[in-house]
Amino acid sequence: MIFFFWIRESIKIIGRAKLSFILSLISTTISVILIIASITSFQLSDALKSRLTRNLTINMFLKDNIASEQVASLQDSLQQISSVKKVKYISKEKAAEIFIQQTGDDFRKILDYNPLPASFSISIGEEALSNDSLNTLLTRLKKIDSVDEVVYQQEFISELIKYLDSFKKYLLLATAVLILISLYVVYSTIKLIISSKYSELETMKLVGAKLSTIKLPIIFNGLIVGLIAGILSAAFYFLVTRYAGGLISLEKYFDMNNVFYLAVAIGSGPLLNLLVSVIALRKISLKI
Repeated sequence: MIFFFWIRESIKIIGRAKLSFILSLISTTISVILIIASITSFQLSDALKSRLTRNLTINMFLKDNIASEQVASLQDSLQQISSVKKVKYISKEKAAEIFIQQTGDDFRKILDYNPLPASFSISIGEEALSNDSLNTLLTRLKKIDSVDEVVYQQEFISELIKYLDSFKKYLLLATAVLILISLYVVYSTIKLIISSKYSELETMKLVGAKLSTIKLPIIFNGLIVGLIAGILSAAFYFLVTRYAGGLISLEKYFDMNNVFYLAVAIGSGPLLNLLVSVIALRKISLKI
């Protein structure tokens, strides 16, 4: 019975303060949308970064006079480097086959020797792209005596990955600031509701009402606003992803778990408003 009283009082609060309700609803909806957008952006950034780093390679060309024993020893030492994922040896003969396949020109018809050097194709991990690790690795490889030349032609991808990392930091900061602003609006709205009900709350204290009877209708009001905001945010997410699906195949970049995003949208609203309501009501006591 008391539960229905709390619900009824929560609905009355909405009816008495329609403008506050609308402001609170808009602020909470914006907060939830920002949370979903941030999670989506982070996942998309990580997925794109993973795709970019999957095929990052360094070509290390060897001198012609290197012995087969040196090749095996060098390959073993390269595989011991923490930032190296895979090392593939390409012999002079294999290099000639690849050249002919890619160009369609068989230089062996003109030359009686193979001018192409043996090489190592070194696949590097994501950790090699941070804090000048790549430059350190390239310098280390160039200092090897049996190495003639080290070529890395994916500087653009490396820079793009660094920009993605910076973007995530700025996105997190911007989202946090905007969410705090939205939550402050919700907090101010709740404080406004408390001020408008001041006389009623004092009367309830005089007649011996419990603290839960005073606070819970306001908390339930916040939960109702949060739930409506979550549903609106979920609907917004559904419409955006459905529309964007016709323009961009996001599924190609990362696994879009719609159930997860809808759960985050519907759950974030009530959770945020519950937190703000508890904070806003913390100073209310039975003291008259």
